[in-house]
Amino acid sequence: MTTASAPPGTKALSVADRVAELTRTLISDWQRGYLDDRPQAVAALARLRRGAGREAGELPDLWNLIDTDTLHAPPDGVRPLGELELERAENAVHAALTLWAYHQQSRRDGMHLRTSQKRPTALGASVRRLMPADGVDEPIRKRLVRAGTAPDLVTLTQRLRDLVSLLRRENTSLDYGLLAGQLYAWQWPDGPARVRRAWGRSFHTVPRRTDQVGADTTSPDTDKDAS
Repeated sequence: MTTASAPPGTKALSVADRVAELTRTLISDWQRGYLDDRPQAVAALARLRRGAGREAGELPDLWNLIDTDTLHAPPDGVRPLGELELERAENAVHAALTLWAYHQQSRRDGMHLRTSQKRPTALGASVRRLMPADGVDEPIRKRLVRAGTAPDLVTLTQRLRDLVSLLRRENTSLDYGLLAGQLYAWQWPDGPARVRRAWGRSFHTVPRRTDQVGADTTSPDTDKDAS
Protein backbone atom coordinates (compact mmCIF):
# COMPACT_ATOMS: atom_id res chain seq x y z
CA MET A 1 0.00 0.00 0.00
CA THR A 2 1.20 3.52 -0.74
CA THR A 3 1.57 6.50 1.55
CA ALA A 4 1.22 10.11 0.49
CA SER A 5 4.07 12.56 1.06
CA ALA A 6 3.53 15.26 3.65
CA PRO A 7 5.22 18.52 4.65
CA PRO A 8 8.01 18.20 7.25
CA GLY A 9 6.68 17.81 10.78
CA THR A 10 3.33 16.37 9.72
CA LYS A 11 2.21 12.77 9.55
CA ALA A 12 1.82 11.34 6.06
CA LEU A 13 -1.56 9.79 5.37
CA SER A 14 -1.97 6.57 3.43
CA VAL A 15 -4.26 6.67 0.43
CA ALA A 16 -6.78 4.62 2.44
CA ASP A 17 -6.69 7.29 5.17
CA ARG A 18 -7.26 10.03 2.59
CA VAL A 19 -10.23 8.11 1.21
CA ALA A 20 -11.59 7.66 4.73
CA GLU A 21 -11.29 11.34 5.64
CA LEU A 22 -12.85 12.52 2.37
CA THR A 23 -15.77 10.14 2.91
CA ARG A 24 -16.29 11.32 6.48
CA THR A 25 -16.23 14.95 5.37
CA LEU A 26 -18.80 14.43 2.62
CA ILE A 27 -21.11 12.33 4.79
CA SER A 28 -20.91 14.63 7.81
CA ASP A 29 -22.18 17.59 5.78
CA TRP A 30 -25.00 15.63 4.15
CA GLN A 31 -25.94 13.92 7.40
CA ARG A 32 -26.31 17.19 9.29
CA GLY A 33 -28.41 18.55 6.45
CA TYR A 34 -30.60 15.47 6.27
CA LEU A 35 -31.26 15.44 10.01
CA ASP A 36 -32.15 19.13 9.80
CA ASP A 37 -34.56 18.38 6.90
CA ARG A 38 -32.70 20.59 4.46
CA PRO A 39 -34.22 19.92 1.02
CA GLN A 40 -30.86 19.88 -0.78
CA ALA A 41 -29.47 17.18 1.53
CA VAL A 42 -32.67 15.12 1.40
CA ALA A 43 -32.56 15.22 -2.40
CA ALA A 44 -28.86 14.28 -2.44
CA LEU A 45 -29.52 11.19 -0.32
CA ALA A 46 -32.33 10.11 -2.63
CA ARG A 47 -29.92 10.30 -5.58
CA LEU A 48 -27.13 8.51 -3.72
CA ARG A 49 -29.37 5.65 -2.64
CA ARG A 50 -29.93 4.70 -6.26
CA GLY A 51 -26.24 3.91 -6.57
CA ALA A 52 -26.07 1.44 -3.68
CA GLY A 53 -24.73 -1.88 -4.91
CA ARG A 54 -23.95 -0.51 -8.38
CA GLU A 55 -20.65 0.22 -10.07
CA ALA A 56 -19.14 3.69 -9.71
CA GLY A 57 -19.83 5.75 -12.82
CA GLU A 58 -22.86 3.69 -13.82
CA LEU A 59 -25.27 6.49 -12.91
CA PRO A 60 -24.48 9.83 -14.61
CA ASP A 61 -26.76 11.50 -12.06
CA LEU A 62 -24.08 10.98 -9.42
CA TRP A 63 -21.13 12.30 -11.42
CA ASN A 64 -21.51 15.88 -10.18
CA LEU A 65 -22.70 14.88 -6.70
CA ILE A 66 -19.71 12.94 -5.36
CA ASP A 67 -16.91 15.51 -5.16
CA THR A 68 -13.51 13.77 -5.28
CA ASP A 69 -11.54 16.86 -6.33
CA THR A 70 -9.23 16.60 -3.31
CA LEU A 71 -8.07 13.20 -4.56
CA HIS A 72 -7.25 14.65 -7.98
CA ALA A 73 -5.70 17.89 -6.71
CA PRO A 74 -4.15 17.23 -3.28
CA PRO A 75 -2.71 19.99 -1.08
CA ASP A 76 0.87 21.16 -1.59
CA GLY A 77 3.38 18.60 -0.38
CA VAL A 78 1.01 15.65 -0.78
CA ARG A 79 1.84 13.15 -3.52
CA PRO A 80 -0.67 13.05 -6.39
CA LEU A 81 -2.32 9.69 -6.87
CA GLY A 82 -1.64 7.46 -9.83
CA GLU A 83 -4.38 6.53 -12.27
CA LEU A 84 -5.09 3.13 -10.70
CA GLU A 85 -5.02 4.61 -7.20
CA LEU A 86 -7.53 7.27 -8.24
CA GLU A 87 -9.84 4.74 -9.85
CA ARG A 88 -9.84 2.52 -6.77
CA ALA A 89 -10.19 5.49 -4.41
CA GLU A 90 -13.22 6.78 -6.32
CA ASN A 91 -14.74 3.29 -6.34
CA ALA A 92 -14.39 3.10 -2.57
CA VAL A 93 -15.85 6.57 -1.93
CA HIS A 94 -18.79 5.82 -4.23
CA ALA A 95 -19.53 2.49 -2.53
CA ALA A 96 -19.35 3.92 0.99
CA LEU A 97 -21.46 7.01 0.25
CA THR A 98 -24.22 5.09 -1.49
CA LEU A 99 -24.36 2.45 1.24
CA TRP A 100 -24.59 5.18 3.86
CA ALA A 101 -27.42 6.91 1.98
CA TYR A 102 -29.33 3.62 1.92
CA HIS A 103 -28.61 3.16 5.64
CA GLN A 104 -29.68 6.69 6.55
CA GLN A 105 -33.05 6.59 4.75
CA SER A 106 -35.90 7.53 7.14
CA ARG A 107 -33.59 7.34 10.19
CA ARG A 108 -33.68 10.26 12.61
CA ASP A 109 -30.29 9.43 14.13
CA GLY A 110 -27.03 9.73 12.24
CA MET A 111 -26.20 6.31 10.82
CA HIS A 112 -22.60 7.36 10.21
CA LEU A 113 -20.67 7.50 13.47
CA ARG A 114 -16.92 7.59 13.77
CA THR A 115 -15.54 4.61 15.62
CA SER A 116 -13.84 4.91 19.00
CA GLN A 117 -12.77 2.59 21.78
CA LYS A 118 -15.86 3.48 23.79
CA ARG A 119 -18.22 3.24 20.82
CA PRO A 120 -16.78 0.85 18.21
CA THR A 121 -18.59 1.22 14.91
CA ALA A 122 -16.30 -0.68 12.56
CA LEU A 123 -18.22 -3.12 10.39
CA GLY A 124 -17.57 -6.23 12.48
CA ALA A 125 -18.43 -4.44 15.72
CA SER A 126 -21.66 -3.02 14.33
CA VAL A 127 -22.72 -6.40 12.98
CA ARG A 128 -21.97 -7.99 16.35
CA ARG A 129 -24.21 -5.41 17.98
CA LEU A 130 -27.14 -7.00 16.15
CA MET A 131 -26.67 -10.20 18.12
CA PRO A 132 -27.60 -11.27 21.65
CA ALA A 133 -25.10 -10.17 24.28
CA ASP A 134 -24.51 -13.78 25.31
CA GLY A 135 -24.32 -15.46 21.92
CA VAL A 136 -23.79 -15.33 18.15
CA ASP A 137 -26.52 -15.21 15.55
CA GLU A 138 -25.00 -17.62 13.05
CA PRO A 139 -26.99 -16.52 9.96
CA ILE A 140 -25.88 -12.91 10.50
CA ARG A 141 -22.27 -13.97 11.09
CA LYS A 142 -22.36 -15.94 7.85
CA ARG A 143 -23.50 -12.83 5.98
CA LEU A 144 -20.42 -11.01 7.23
CA VAL A 145 -18.18 -13.92 6.21
CA ARG A 146 -19.87 -14.08 2.80
CA ALA A 147 -19.21 -10.38 2.24
CA GLY A 148 -15.54 -10.93 2.97
CA THR A 149 -15.28 -13.61 0.29
CA ALA A 150 -16.82 -11.55 -2.53
CA PRO A 151 -14.98 -11.96 -5.85
CA ASP A 152 -15.11 -8.27 -6.85
CA LEU A 153 -16.02 -4.87 -5.45
CA VAL A 154 -19.50 -4.68 -6.97
CA THR A 155 -20.42 -8.05 -5.47
CA LEU A 156 -18.90 -7.00 -2.16
CA THR A 157 -20.98 -3.81 -2.17
CA GLN A 158 -24.14 -5.78 -2.90
CA ARG A 159 -23.44 -8.15 -0.01
CA LEU A 160 -22.65 -5.23 2.27
CA ARG A 161 -25.99 -3.72 1.29
CA ASP A 162 -27.68 -6.80 2.79
CA LEU A 163 -25.81 -6.24 6.06
CA VAL A 164 -26.59 -2.52 6.01
CA SER A 165 -30.29 -3.34 5.69
CA LEU A 166 -30.03 -5.22 9.00
CA LEU A 167 -28.13 -2.35 10.64
CA ARG A 168 -30.74 0.10 9.38
CA ARG A 169 -33.59 -2.00 10.74
CA GLU A 170 -32.00 -1.97 14.20
CA ASN A 171 -30.93 1.71 14.02
CA THR A 172 -27.29 0.65 14.41
CA SER A 173 -24.59 3.06 13.21
CA LEU A 174 -21.43 2.38 11.20
CA ASP A 175 -18.21 4.26 10.51
CA TYR A 176 -18.45 4.80 6.78
CA GLY A 177 -15.13 6.60 6.59
CA LEU A 178 -13.37 3.56 7.99
CA LEU A 179 -15.38 1.33 5.65
CA ALA A 180 -14.37 3.45 2.64
CA GLY A 181 -10.70 3.13 3.54
CA GLN A 182 -11.12 -0.63 3.86
CA LEU A 183 -12.92 -0.83 0.52
CA TYR A 184 -9.98 0.97 -1.06
CA ALA A 185 -7.52 -1.45 0.55
CA TRP A 186 -9.68 -4.42 -0.46
CA GLN A 187 -9.06 -3.72 -4.17
CA TRP A 188 -5.32 -4.43 -3.96
CA PRO A 189 -3.82 -7.94 -4.19
CA ASP A 190 -3.29 -8.42 -0.45
CA GLY A 191 -6.31 -6.33 0.51
CA PRO A 192 -9.15 -8.83 0.95
CA ALA A 193 -7.25 -10.86 3.54
CA ARG A 194 -6.24 -7.73 5.47
CA VAL A 195 -9.76 -6.34 5.46
CA ARG A 196 -11.28 -9.66 6.54
CA ARG A 197 -8.88 -9.77 9.48
CA ALA A 198 -9.87 -6.22 10.47
CA TRP A 199 -13.56 -7.12 10.31
CA GLY A 200 -12.92 -10.22 12.38
CA ARG A 201 -11.01 -8.28 15.04
CA SER A 202 -13.75 -5.69 15.34
CA PHE A 203 -16.44 -8.40 15.45
CA HIS A 204 -14.77 -9.85 18.53
CA THR A 205 -14.67 -6.54 20.41
CA VAL A 206 -18.23 -7.44 21.55
CA PRO A 207 -19.54 -3.85 21.88
CA ARG A 208 -22.08 -2.96 24.53
CA ARG A 209 -25.62 -2.98 23.16
CA THR A 210 -26.31 0.26 25.04
CA ASP A 211 -23.99 2.30 22.77
CA GLN A 212 -25.92 5.15 21.21
CA VAL A 213 -26.02 6.10 17.57
CA GLY A 214 -25.57 9.67 16.46
CA ALA A 215 -24.03 12.08 14.00
CA ASP A 216 -20.28 12.29 13.45
CA THR A 217 -19.69 15.22 15.79
CA THR A 218 -16.99 13.72 17.98
CA SER A 219 -13.27 14.34 17.74
CA PRO A 220 -11.23 11.85 15.69
CA ASP A 221 -10.27 8.71 17.58
CA THR A 222 -7.52 6.27 16.89
CA ASP A 223 -8.97 3.03 15.50
CA LYS A 224 -6.97 -0.17 15.70
CA ASP A 225 -8.91 -1.66 12.80
CA ALA A 226 -8.22 1.12 10.32
CA SER A 227 -6.62 0.08 7.04
